[in-house]
Amino acid sequence: MKIVQGDQVSVETGTSHRGGVSEWRRLLDGESGAIDNFSLVWAQSPGRFSPRHRHNFEQIRFQLEGTAKYGRTSVLKPGMVGYYPEAVHYGPQTQEEGEMLGVLVLQFGGASGSGYIGRAEQADLTEELRGLGEFKDGVFRRNDDAPGKRNLDGFQAIWEHAKQRPLTYPDPRYDAPVFMDPENYDWLPIANSPGAVVKTLGVFTECQTMIRFLKLDAGAWYSAPGARDIYFVLSGAGVVAGEPWRNATTLYVAQGENVRLEASAETEILHLRLPNLDHLKSRDGAPRQAAE
Repeated sequence: MKIVQGDQVSVETGTSHRGGVSEWRRLLDGESGAIDNFSLVWAQSPGRFSPRHRHNFEQIRFQLEGTAKYGRTSVLKPGMVGYYPEAVHYGPQTQEEGEMLGVLVLQFGGASGSGYIGRAEQADLTEELRGLGEFKDGVFRRNDDAPGKRNLDGFQAIWEHAKQRPLTYPDPRYDAPVFMDPENYDWLPIANSPGAVVKTLGVFTECQTMIRFLKLDAGAWYSAPGARDIYFVLSGAGVVAGEPWRNATTLYVAQGENVRLEASAETEILHLRLPNLDHLKSRDGAPRQAAE
């Protein structure tokens, strides 16, 4: 189990391969190179453009502030959640001039076993590529004297630079991203946990990626079984494993662990479950490297 107080995590500032200047707090990271690698960041950006594109990994985004526009994919307003399946196009992403966007972003290897290149490694690869060209409006534009395709999606350029081969996308399991408004879902009671209710938005792919919200009354408790679960506190107060929680407290519960959440004030929590990729691991149970 890991507990991170989000408001105590250092703020990093910089530009990414998508362009624009952003600030982010890196809350959680998985195991680099593993098929079940992941990262969770709390990001803010005053301006961003990203062309229509896709990835060979998956994403979940919870909009905290501002409205992210995704062209014909629709919009993500504050309080909404988006699930972005691997190999599915989305965007272009835009926002109003001067509008601040705040978003919680979970990126992770999906059901295909293609894996996920972590943010630290992406940053290093981006800097290497800047010696061969420039990133502009989400596209990597290679210098005339550098070998390779002149214009390429920024992430695809990073992946191919890392692997030294063309990126082949897995067959998509969905036709489009799924945008969800929690206001249109009902709270349901949790058995054997008086004062605890849950709002499940969806469970995705055969690997059971899950998005839901948990709400606890003051004095209520919830026993949290571990299945690679992430809890992000949106409001309220309480204690978990002897440590207090508050807004932006983040909890990671690994497979087989179990923790008890005890609320001292009414609390709402975003609960995300990473996909179970055990069937893609080697026989000895150790995570294998992402698909080559």
